[in-house]
Amino acid sequence: MYFRQIFALAIKEFLVLLRDKRSRFVIIGPPIMQLLVFGFAASYDLNDVPVAIYNEDRGGAARELVSRIEGSPNFQVVATIDRDSEVAPLIDNREVLLVLHIGQHFSANLRQGESAQLQTILDGRNSNTAMIAMNYLRTMLLDYNRNWLTSRGEGGSLVTLHTRAWYNENLQSRWFIVPGIVGLLTLVVTLLVTALSVAREREAGTFDQLLVTPLRPVEILIGKAIPGIIIGLLEATLIIILMVIFFDIPLRGSLGALYLGIVLFLLSAVGIGLMISAITVTQQQAVLGAFLFLVPAVILSGFSTPIANMPQVVQWLTYLDPLRYFLVIVRGVTLEGNSYALLINQYWPMAIIGVVTLSLAGWLFRHRMY
Repeated sequence: MYFRQIFALAIKEFLVLLRDKRSRFVIIGPPIMQLLVFGFAASYDLNDVPVAIYNEDRGGAARELVSRIEGSPNFQVVATIDRDSEVAPLIDNREVLLVLHIGQHFSANLRQGESAQLQTILDGRNSNTAMIAMNYLRTMLLDYNRNWLTSRGEGGSLVTLHTRAWYNENLQSRWFIVPGIVGLLTLVVTLLVTALSVAREREAGTFDQLLVTPLRPVEILIGKAIPGIIIGLLEATLIIILMVIFFDIPLRGSLGALYLGIVLFLLSAVGIGLMISAITVTQQQAVLGAFLFLVPAVILSGFSTPIANMPQVVQWLTYLDPLRYFLVIVRGVTLEGNSYALLINQYWPMAIIGVVTLSLAGWLFRHRMY
């Protein structure tokens, strides 16, 4: 009986969304956002790039190159490794962005006037960041070449660099950006749909009619949440299909792991949207409240700028942002082929955020009804 009443309320919400021009506009084409760029959060500078040194050569030339990297303001040597097996965990766990491998004969080849090779292994998940780091290293090596040749009175270029990017082999930026759009658009649509639900009832004068129905406050809350979750699932599915077919983005991981992340993300987004809806009176206030949350949520999520570049206080705030965790999930599944076990640390924070926001939404909803 209770399920039938909740289902009827959810159907009513869908019909209202389809008949209301403003709601249709929100679902089909959300308004273009004028982003307020947070001075500290929005930075494209790349400082203190975490680097691991894999040095198999104990000669003077290799030591000089390592000392140049250690003294550079652009790089921060966080690890020194001795075996090939240590490279993958550092990249996989995002402990370093770059691994510089110096071969055994680097110094000897330079002394003999031969070409000396270096290997650089980059984390290619964010191609823009990887290329910036690569350019920093390339500039440093060119300077190293000039100083080495000048000191020996020679000309030409002796050091050559061979690179290999992991996860995004061609360093195409859309491989990083398009998966993030799954989370961004899903959040925008879900948040606006749920934020407008109760406010629309108050503005239309039907909220009082809803109060006299046999539905309890928690049932009304569930009925309001179901359309947002379903629309969010459809939105995310559509973007994923377009991502794979039209943008040729690989989907290397488990679909189950991805959709578990989508469901948990939608629960947290619906909870936030219902909180906004419970405290607003008009639809205009609801839209304003939604965008007041969306702008910092996008900035602090790592969608376009690395979280590691933000001040420490701002980094702590990002832990309250569900979009931060979902972007790791969707990019991890698409680019890295991650499964449930590797994403568990992203699932439980979103689950906590969902439980807390839905509980607060229920509390606000009960107190605003009476």
